[in-house]
Amino acid sequence: MLQGRIDLASLRRLRIGTGLLLVAALVVVTLVSAVAVVASSHQTREQYARLQRLEREQNQLQTEWGQLLLEESAWSSPARIERLAVERLEMRLPDVHEAEVIRP
Repeated sequence: MLQGRIDLASLRRLRIGTGLLLVAALVVVTLVSAVAVVASSHQTREQYARLQRLEREQNQLQTEWGQLLLEESAWSSPARIERLAVERLEMRLPDVHEAEVIRP
């Protein structure tokens, strides 16, 4: 009878030890999962902040591009080019009598 009690007692200890091992394994898995969630959340926030910086930069570049287009149109306007030709290069439109028509 004593032999049966020892076996039963060792089975209970084994069951308790296995249960504790299972609980410990679940705690470790839960902690690893929690760390992974925190790391993923951190990376998501960093990437979102980078996205916002890039969108701000894109808006600034779009604004600068629009300003450059306006400046280009101002510098290349026909009225400005004609004024510069008259002022700096002393060019003028030819008189009617100075024009010659060349026929093929």
